[in-house]
Amino acid sequence: MRLLSTTCGRDRGEIQGSKHMSVMMHFFFLLAAVLSCHGCPDKCLCFSQTVKCQNQDLDAIPHSLPANTKFLFVTGNNISHIGVDSFPTSLEMLTDLYLSGNQMETVDAMVFDNLPNLVRLDLSNNDIQTFSGRAFLLENKVQLLNLSRSFHNHSSLDVLQSVLQSGNLVQLTALDLSNNDLVILPDDIFTSLSSLVTLSLQNSSIIFIQNGTLRAPPLLELDLRDNSLRDLPDTSMEEFDLKPALLIRLSGNPWRCDCFIDDMLLWLKNSTQVVDVHNLTCFDPEALRRQPLLQLDPARLKCLGDMEGVLETSYVFLGLVLALIGVIFLLVLYLNRKGIKRWMYNIRDACRDHMEGYHYRYEINSDPRLANLSINSDV
Repeated sequence: MRLLSTTCGRDRGEIQGSKHMSVMMHFFFLLAAVLSCHGCPDKCLCFSQTVKCQNQDLDAIPHSLPANTKFLFVTGNNISHIGVDSFPTSLEMLTDLYLSGNQMETVDAMVFDNLPNLVRLDLSNNDIQTFSGRAFLLENKVQLLNLSRSFHNHSSLDVLQSVLQSGNLVQLTALDLSNNDLVILPDDIFTSLSSLVTLSLQNSSIIFIQNGTLRAPPLLELDLRDNSLRDLPDTSMEEFDLKPALLIRLSGNPWRCDCFIDDMLLWLKNSTQVVDVHNLTCFDPEALRRQPLLQLDPARLKCLGDMEGVLETSYVFLGLVLALIGVIFLLVLYLNRKGIKRWMYNIRDACRDHMEGYHYRYEINSDPRLANLSINSDV
């Protein structure tokens, strides 16, 4: 009986030990899975679902990123190019990607194909010269795109236009194009952004807004501060009126306060869309500089300065035309210098012969003896 109890106790101990070993094995497998999931790349800092690889002089995106990464910061490095090899494995949990300040020049096609749930993308403070229209998935989820300080040459506007018109950013709601050298925006640059509600064009050297440029997107916030706008065309104000919920910022532009600004002043006084309307001031003419637009006296709005400018331009143009005619005339003289010289010699010889004939007749007329001789010879 004792033997039987001893045997049963031994069996129960073995069973308990086996269960304990099984639990330990499961724990180790789970730990290994967790460690493989949370492995952190060199020169990076990882915590929770965030990976930061900042100011480490990297020349490429680290590849050994944890599979559960949600927020990725690779900023302040020297990554001039990103392509399809930059994200070789799928990061389905990644929603926020920050790649600012990397001196980036090229964004290749399919670079974000392995980031199917990307929502916010920051490419600011770079020097983008090539940006493939196929960089994003056809059905991507990008809602916020920051391209501030990334296009430093007006010629790169074609690159930006190809990206925005690719048709792959239909869910984009916020676009930051501030601090770029844009100058003049094409009239159809935003037509494919059917969900865009927030657009920042602050300090982008914009001198004019073409008809239809801001008509298509359902904008709710538009930032046009610190550009080079001199006035607002009637068509732009009409487009703004079609979006009554739109809030606009216009301060910091060099407004020209002359007789052509009457319509804009009337619109500013009757509209509630310009949130910084009290900060709009004149830049030209100098007599009205820093004068708030809402406080302008219509009697002081003149166009004399513009006419003077037109006349001055006309005088300069006339001077250039006359100078060009003079240069052409001198060139013709130079090319025909031999013929002109021969012609001048012929004229000189003819004048000399003519003068000698006059001189001979004068001598004959002045001496009576020669005059009688001449008459007799004629007889």
